[in-house]
Amino acid sequence: MELAHDRRGSGPPLVLLHGIGHHRHGWLPVLDLLAERHDVIAVDLPGFGESPPLPYGTPYNVETLGRAVREFWTGLGLSRPHVAGNSLGGYIALDLASSADVRTAVALSPAGFWSRPEYAYARAALRLLRLAVRADGLPTLAAGTDEGKALALGLFVARPERLSREAVLAAAVAMRECVGFEETLDSLAWVAPPAPPQVPVTIAWGDRDRLLPRRQAVRAARWAGQRALLLRGCGHVPMSDDPELVARVILEGSAREGGEDPR
Repeated sequence: MELAHDRRGSGPPLVLLHGIGHHRHGWLPVLDLLAERHDVIAVDLPGFGESPPLPYGTPYNVETLGRAVREFWTGLGLSRPHVAGNSLGGYIALDLASSADVRTAVALSPAGFWSRPEYAYARAALRLLRLAVRADGLPTLAAGTDEGKALALGLFVARPERLSREAVLAAAVAMRECVGFEETLDSLAWVAPPAPPQVPVTIAWGDRDRLLPRRQAVRAARWAGQRALLLRGCGHVPMSDDPELVARVILEGSAREGGEDPR
């Protein structure tokens, strides 16, 4: 299916996947840095951002969203691109690595490594935020000051003051309008970690992640059979907190195609 996307740069293809309730523009702080070495495609998942919903009757879950992304990049003429994802997108990236549909995968605070209480907390927090952004006037009010940004986005970013008013409003619209939100969130209730990866993977976690606390990184690292990287001073959606650090982690991760670790 055709999905809304931004594309820039040249080199080996790299597909970027956002989290639940978010959109491709969350990658803007790192897009140009990644485009120095890659043909970068930041995509809106089906039913999120500006992408159309899944076909009628198709459930929203990690399998159907991942399949739609594969069909999308196949339609662009790509085969086994590198992939990086955040949160829900991170889980999808790791799932694609399990089936060797990608060359490498980088996952930033991926979903799926939570305990039952941790999932319940994340689910409740996300639903409350969606209710809040649907309240008339709240996004505009919250975007007006640094204090408002902190109140609205403190769950996701460590440095909300670095986001422009326009970025805050765009994120609020993405959360408010995504038709795939509820069904996707419910589908994650019993999701298990993917099968073992068949290609090199990198897992990184914001040390100030308030949605999926960094203790989940220990479980993710155990699954991957390697250490998880901590992103110092970064929250759950780290791209605006420290663009240079996040871009470096993704670029180093994509350089592991032959199995080497450049760090």
